[in-house]
Amino acid sequence: MAGSSEQAQANGSNGIIAPTPSDGAADGVTTTTTSQSLSADEIALYDRQIRLWGAQAQERIRSANILLISLRALGTEIAKNLTLAGISSLTIVDDEAVTEEDLGSQYFLREGDIGQPRAQVAIPRIQELNPRVAVKSGGSLSDLLSKDQTYYAPFDCVVACDHDFMTLSIINTAARFASRPFYAAGIHGFYGYIFADLVGHEFVVERDKSNVATPIGTETLTRSVVSVTTKKENNGKNVEIVKKQEIFCPLILANSSPLPMDVLSNRRKLRSVPPLLPCLRALFDFQRTCNRLPGHNSQDIAGFTALATTKSRELQLPPETLRADFLRSFIQNIGAEIVPTAAFVGGRLSEDVINVLGKREQPIQNFAMFDGDALDGRIYSLFSPPPELAMQVDGLSGNNNMGMGVSRTDGIQQSGGMSNGDGIMPMTMQTVNAVMPDMAIENVLFDTSGGTPVNNNIGVAAPNSGADFDSASASASAAVNNGTSGVAPTSAPAGSNVG
Repeated sequence: MAGSSEQAQANGSNGIIAPTPSDGAADGVTTTTTSQSLSADEIALYDRQIRLWGAQAQERIRSANILLISLRALGTEIAKNLTLAGISSLTIVDDEAVTEEDLGSQYFLREGDIGQPRAQVAIPRIQELNPRVAVKSGGSLSDLLSKDQTYYAPFDCVVACDHDFMTLSIINTAARFASRPFYAAGIHGFYGYIFADLVGHEFVVERDKSNVATPIGTETLTRSVVSVTTKKENNGKNVEIVKKQEIFCPLILANSSPLPMDVLSNRRKLRSVPPLLPCLRALFDFQRTCNRLPGHNSQDIAGFTALATTKSRELQLPPETLRADFLRSFIQNIGAEIVPTAAFVGGRLSEDVINVLGKREQPIQNFAMFDGDALDGRIYSLFSPPPELAMQVDGLSGNNNMGMGVSRTDGIQQSGGMSNGDGIMPMTMQTVNAVMPDMAIENVLFDTSGGTPVNNNIGVAAPNSGADFDSASASASAAVNNGTSGVAPTSAPAGSNVG
């Protein structure tokens, strides 16, 4: 990948960028096209993949155990992609009963499956895609949420789809305590998102050697260069192999983190931030407060509009970012599943998981969004230093450090697991609040008269706002209310019919 493309993807200032094919090793050394660990049959089966990312990366993928939580439309795409990629095992957590609506977006299900557990009936059909992959059920979501980090330790990656903010935060925290990469993702009609918390991740980027030497050290707030080596290919081209290290923060911190400084300090970049970002944050808060998705009644619409306005203000976005037509479209799409959106978001997430398993290419850092209506994809680094990193900076170590396997900016890798001398800590919401007391979950209360937020303590101070923004918010709320008569139910989005 070229240096400029890699930098753009890492900073999240441009659209989503596909990886560049490469045939080198993931550890900065030259590889051959064969491997003792891969059998002749496997080399033949995965020939195209080996040509793309090399035999050593395929070995890592082949030994990976993945935990997938939810098998709706998005989870179906991810299960298909990772199974075809040749992972070792796929454990699926989803015991919800198949409904008639599922048949329109989940191609592993049949009409005769209605009423049966979703994962149970889909697993045999997923298995048929690649008999070399062990596909099995992981039970129910409620059982999963009661488990501590020891359950997550055998998995190489955890992916949770289409869950509310509280559920995602609990799973993220447990996976982080086990030092396991975590992805959260969801789709709502034409819109979708991916969040990545890889804790501390090292990867290799191969690119043409430049005349300017690549310095070793800190590149950005989250990324540093660990080592640089070179190799000469058969065609005489000099290739630079750069090993880098990224640090990540959990979802509960990213959800209230400001935009990167290079965006906030650049008016053009700030104006290009899509309204999907404040709307997704508003949706997380609405679910956290009401334990459901917003409906199409006037009270929910007013409450959601007020939340989205607050989130836009906290992100310091221009008043014109949050448009009434976008709010109408987003609200009408909430809860809907569209196969093309699931295919795109699921494909992008699967691609990143494969790159992470193979330790190749720049991973998503850390919040990717897709707007299928505008055909726009963006990645933004919404980063706040996690508690264990702050403790390291403050010089706290030994028995006081939570040891979540996060890499420091000075290149030192901290060991994973609990190291506070208390043994294994059950992963509950009390744990989330104990680990991150400043980010304790707090409700957003609505005034029944007009949906005005009474309490919005999410840990980020909102900048001063003028009357223009308030008047824009009022007009947006009124426009959304006026355009929602006869709106289709959330299971079938109204698409472009936004009144």
